[in-house]
Amino acid sequence: MSSPTPPKKKQLSSELRMALAFALMGIILYGSQWVYKKLGYAVPGSTETKTQTTKAATGQTGATGAAETAANAPLAPGGPEAPAAAVAASNETEWSLNTDVYHVVFTNRGAAVKSWTLRKFQDSHGKPLELVNVKGAQKVAWPFTYAFRNQKPTADLNTALWVPKPSSDGLGITYEFSDGQTTASKTFAFTKSGYLVQLADEVKVGSQGIPHLLQWRGGFGDMAVDSPESHQASIHYDLEKNKLVSEGAKAAKDGPLRQDGQYSFAGIEDQYFTAVFLAPVSNQLRTTTFYDQVGTPTKNEEAPFPGVAAGGEARNQLGVFVGPKQLAELQAVNPKLQNVIDWGWFGLIAKPLFLVLQWMTSGLVPNYGWAIIVLTIAINIAMFPLKLANLKSMRKMQALQPQLAKINEKYKGLSMTDPKAQNKQAETMALYKQHGVNPMGGCLPMLIQLPFLYAFYKVLSVTVELRHADWLWVTDLSQPEHLAIRVLPIVMVASSFLMQKMTPMTGADPSQQKMMQFMPLMWGYFFWSASSGLVLYWLTSNVVGIAQQWFFNQTAAPNMVIKTPPTIQRDGRKKA
Repeated sequence: MSSPTPPKKKQLSSELRMALAFALMGIILYGSQWVYKKLGYAVPGSTETKTQTTKAATGQTGATGAAETAANAPLAPGGPEAPAAAVAASNETEWSLNTDVYHVVFTNRGAAVKSWTLRKFQDSHGKPLELVNVKGAQKVAWPFTYAFRNQKPTADLNTALWVPKPSSDGLGITYEFSDGQTTASKTFAFTKSGYLVQLADEVKVGSQGIPHLLQWRGGFGDMAVDSPESHQASIHYDLEKNKLVSEGAKAAKDGPLRQDGQYSFAGIEDQYFTAVFLAPVSNQLRTTTFYDQVGTPTKNEEAPFPGVAAGGEARNQLGVFVGPKQLAELQAVNPKLQNVIDWGWFGLIAKPLFLVLQWMTSGLVPNYGWAIIVLTIAINIAMFPLKLANLKSMRKMQALQPQLAKINEKYKGLSMTDPKAQNKQAETMALYKQHGVNPMGGCLPMLIQLPFLYAFYKVLSVTVELRHADWLWVTDLSQPEHLAIRVLPIVMVASSFLMQKMTPMTGADPSQQKMMQFMPLMWGYFFWSASSGLVLYWLTSNVVGIAQQWFFNQTAAPNMVIKTPPTIQRDGRKKA
């Protein structure tokens, strides 16, 4: 018997690395204020819970219950009508449908979907992307099977053999079933080139309709990415709150999570794709989130994936969008649907940034890699006047270092609480004021650059257009380089060292200067596992910064005449 394979070491995700990078930037930018003061460089101037209830149209409230398929007493045939004739197939059959964007395989067992492939998008092996997690669906339920809350029909409709009736144009299919008591039907209608599908279904026992939901469980989307479960969630757009509500699998760990209300749509998503049920005219939807512990085709180890069910009527008439999170496609189906793209904190920058990149690649530049480079150059040129003022301030600060060192030496040994330290602050302030220097001015360009850095990070994380976008040797700008030795981060670190060497050092404290020399290595660590597009943005910014610094070093006066400021004695009086 072979010994078990030791578990792989968990590495920091790119999201965590970015969070650490931002935290470090904040410590450096804002923490340096404290350092300046200590050195005498004064700064001039000054989920919804498991028991959640959501109002439905009838005034009833949703609540977390037992599993959707929990045993309930089946309904007895109701109504005066005679029993319906039995409608069932004798064996399991499959039916395939092809459109310009889909290849879908249906099975008459449960009138369900066994495969839903996007023909215009590829997986990591270059094959059309399969959205159904086959391994997970085999364990829990196939897409578009039923979930019942309270009432159950007399037959198990998810395992029954339905009778298929394909449409004459080949763009739709109707399934029917009856055991003489329960009657059910499902109709799927596709278009030739769009991602919108019309779905109508009904379940009755005798003449009484049975409320039910249609489900997609066991995982959704690209299963070849790292930790696919971490990118997936059940979603719904709450019209009363006017926001998208997202729930991971853990929200249903203690039992299926029911959420009902005025929803524009509800469904499931991963990083770049989504499958949602669009609400009927009433905008009433009942939804359930499931906790599905399943494996994937690329990984035997099971992980918690979210599942979702939506609908809630005895007869559901729903639009179904299954496809990429492309802004134009989403807006064309339902303006609210564009909210499935999470632009993050700086959406006001990230979304326009993406639209500009998209516009550039439509004709100006050949691909997104070059578009990132051109746009980064444009951003840095626009920021150059601000950077130039900062460079001048830094040059002045560099020239002031001998005098600042004398002030520090003069008041050496004073504690921060010593009243005489005020004299030190006064002398330092007088020196800064005389030469128009703001010691914290160097932070401003970095602070302005941070929103752009985060915006590029979000664009590369949420836009499907950047997924698998290549540039020179980089095969996917939304992922780290697929090379043992990643070229972009190494070149980025080298450019950071070069720019640092060209930039005047304004800190008088040698230990502080020594610490700053290691900053490029720290950025290299943070960016090593970041998306290639983000590293390309930072590298391009460095290259432009080097060019701007060289220009400044060549044109600015190499030496500055510094007038000696009035000296303030320890008793606070000016020397003559």
